[in-house]
Amino acid sequence: MDGADDKRPVNAENRTPRSAVVVNPVKVADLDEFRRTVEGALAAAGWPAPTWYETTVEDPGRGQTEQAVKAGAEVVFACGGDGTVMACVTALAGTDVALAVLPQGTGNLLAANLGLSNDLAAGLQVAVERGMRRLDVGVVGDQCFAVMAGMGFDAQMLDSTSETTKKRIGWPAYLMGAARHLRDRPMRVSVRIDGRPPLRRRARSVLVANVGRLQGGVRLLTDAEPDDGWLDVAVLTPRALRHWLAMGWAVLRRRDSVPRMEVFRARSVEITSTRAQPRQLDGDLIEPGRSLKATIRPESLWLCVPRPEEHPDLAVDADAVGERGEHLVEEARRE
Repeated sequence: MDGADDKRPVNAENRTPRSAVVVNPVKVADLDEFRRTVEGALAAAGWPAPTWYETTVEDPGRGQTEQAVKAGAEVVFACGGDGTVMACVTALAGTDVALAVLPQGTGNLLAANLGLSNDLAAGLQVAVERGMRRLDVGVVGDQCFAVMAGMGFDAQMLDSTSETTKKRIGWPAYLMGAARHLRDRPMRVSVRIDGRPPLRRRARSVLVANVGRLQGGVRLLTDAEPDDGWLDVAVLTPRALRHWLAMGWAVLRRRDSVPRMEVFRARSVEITSTRAQPRQLDGDLIEPGRSLKATIRPESLWLCVPRPEEHPDLAVDADAVGERGEHLVEEARRE
């Protein structure tokens, strides 16, 4: 990465980094207890107390993150659902300030790709251990995504998933949302990759991915790597229930080839439908539209990860980090 290691915001020589927490208070059951846990764990690791910023309905985290950067934060903890994390990603892309994820929502696509689930202790430990990767981000309009954007079935699934059900049973609630749309008619789309002549398909979904895991940690795109300078574009074309079942079986068996799914690599992609379609960025719904244009910004985001080495799976070593995180939190509670 041509000197990127020299610009790491948190390294062995920087033992007391300044940090900030951007938190969605709606996602945290007991904000006071959460704050005590975070501050105690960071203090036990030798970090100074972080600055706190709460998101609002009007601003889900981008403005607060920009304030934290201006105030000198070297690490920003994003605490909330996918919308909060995406807002922080957008604000931090292109800076030398690192993002750490403290997941509190249900989907948490980026957290799933880190193997963190909703484990607060693991999220804290990942940050204090200073494991970092410089990742690519995707750009749609004025927003950035770290995991994937999508148009069609995936966004329909998100829109049809009840918040109440998500709180009750977690990520499997998305399966219920998906079941409502398995028999919907496909989109007529054209997919233009890097300015080449468009591919025309009758698709149920088109995904533009930087990394390959979906809700629940299911790895859909086995070759997607977060720092290779490419977006992986998956065009899903199932037309019957048996096609969905075949796709699901292949994904669960981690097969290299998934039926009814074509995968392309792109630095820019434009998806155009004959009618307006639901759309999403990193698991957060955006306004429906007839097109989705995405480009790649290579090596734009410092992300705290369980293992910093160049491994395509960001979740490597996540379980061990979680165990060490539990010890960190317990130590903080004893003090």
